[in-house]
Amino acid sequence: MASRLSGPRLAAKSGKADRLIVLCHGYGADGNDLIGLAPHWQPILPAAAFVAPNGPERCDMSPMGYQWFPISRMDPEELGKGIESAAPLLEEFIDEELERHGLAPNQLALVGFSQGTMLSLHVGLRRKIAPAAIVGFSGTLALPERLSEITVRPPILLIHGDRDDMIPPSMLFSSASALGAAELTVQWHVSNGIGHSIGPDGLSIAGKFLLDAFQGRLTLPT
Repeated sequence: MASRLSGPRLAAKSGKADRLIVLCHGYGADGNDLIGLAPHWQPILPAAAFVAPNGPERCDMSPMGYQWFPISRMDPEELGKGIESAAPLLEEFIDEELERHGLAPNQLALVGFSQGTMLSLHVGLRRKIAPAAIVGFSGTLALPERLSEITVRPPILLIHGDRDDMIPPSMLFSSASALGAAELTVQWHVSNGIGHSIGPDGLSIAGKFLLDAFQGRLTLPT
């Protein structure tokens, strides 16, 4: 059965893809919002295929956009239910995209923004085989108390604006601390003067991180 998810794609600049980057948008946005990151990274990742699926539901608060799951408040129980409903859909989509390109599970990277970061961390840390990397912009680790469930430990990069008034920058540090305590390799960066968005410095740092991850230059825990 085909995945319920779909969204814009950008083919590998080199022609044949040898890696896949799945971009997960934030609450109330759509795949077009994040596929715009791909051209910034194509010059250093010419063999990467990019895909940015739309969330499975129209957004409660922004009907022109999508949501991975409803959010009325940052309540752990509500987040848990939402993530558990959306995670299998993203998992299925990832597997279909890897198969479509003839790629192995470790030729994958997940990039999320805001709500998409929550989902990327949840799914990426519970894959059967670790993705090459997870990058999270302006987000948070939604369920730190459930890190005992993780099955893999890919390298992670968290990026946040110091003027984010949607998800406080302090949540970057609490997320990084929880992930580090679970013996994950975590890097982080705070962008000066950036709100709930992605700054040029964050774009550049994330691109270099993805390149290093795919080329095996990041140290993984033993």
